[in-house]
Amino acid sequence: MDQNSDIIILGIESSCDDTGAAVLVNGELLSNVTYTQDVHKAWGGVVPELASRAHEARIIPVVDAAIKNAKITKQSISAVAFTRGPGLPGSLMVGVSFAKSLALALNRPLIEVHHMQAHILAHFIRTPGVEYTPPEFPFICLTVSGGHTQIVKVHAADRFEVLGETIDDAAGEAFDKTAKILGLPYPGGPLVDKHAQEGDPHAFRFARPSLKGYDYSFSGFKTSVLYALQKWQKEDPDFIPKHLDDLCASIQFTITEILMDKLALVLKEHKVKDIALAGGVSANSEVRRRFAELAAAQGCRAHIPPFAYCTDNAAMIAASGHFKYLAGDFSSQNVMAMARMEM
Repeated sequence: MDQNSDIIILGIESSCDDTGAAVLVNGELLSNVTYTQDVHKAWGGVVPELASRAHEARIIPVVDAAIKNAKITKQSISAVAFTRGPGLPGSLMVGVSFAKSLALALNRPLIEVHHMQAHILAHFIRTPGVEYTPPEFPFICLTVSGGHTQIVKVHAADRFEVLGETIDDAAGEAFDKTAKILGLPYPGGPLVDKHAQEGDPHAFRFARPSLKGYDYSFSGFKTSVLYALQKWQKEDPDFIPKHLDDLCASIQFTITEILMDKLALVLKEHKVKDIALAGGVSANSEVRRRFAELAAAQGCRAHIPPFAYCTDNAAMIAASGHFKYLAGDFSSQNVMAMARMEM
């Protein structure tokens, strides 16, 4: 491979508690390294100060591993792509500072990436030897993570139209917070999914929002779970362990119903051939199943990313960076991390 003629993008991700680095060569993924911080489990959630310190300790070995795994040299890198935001300020600053320093040392262009746009563009990650057809523009993408829940119409790789989003809590937060109420350890979302496999999704009913339009709300749902459990535990202190599987199944069913009801409304008005699922919650088995069912009912092609690209990862940053490189969309050395960024 003549590396002088190849487009080699190094992607760096540090928006929350995963330190990631990936290498994309001519649009194909050659390496993807992620270090997940376990320190937060003891605290029941991500502690921003601990997250930023862990990024500082791990970013150099993670980037080094990604470069070595891809069998390239630092000098062959065409550009350095990085997550500018949204995310935790301290975590973002580590990734941004490292990316700026590396790009300056190599005399290579910088490419800033919007974290949520990257989740959507994860659908365009190509792996050597794997046949995959990405969604065709325009398509609708349901993006569901711990911090964001959005329905986006993707007109092109650089044009995103937010049709609806949460006005309060995100769906991923609803999973984790209700799991915490149930006494499950952090991160609770995957454990809710696990227990739900053995439960009855119709065993319990919880409140659902009645918002008009395409926006979401999950705060009322979380409150209804809390109040219901407090009532039931007064009657039986062992209520949660006795009904844990059914509770998890009912919680998961309700969150998924809320997500799919709004998506169905969007698809009635916006006729597209393809719909996509993105973000950490896209790893949830019930969300994936119901999403595929909705696509079939609407006559759309469903695109669900592999598990490795659902949660935060640098491969999606590199993929977004590849599109921006082709468009000549580069950043200056004055770029700063942004905890909040509009789509």
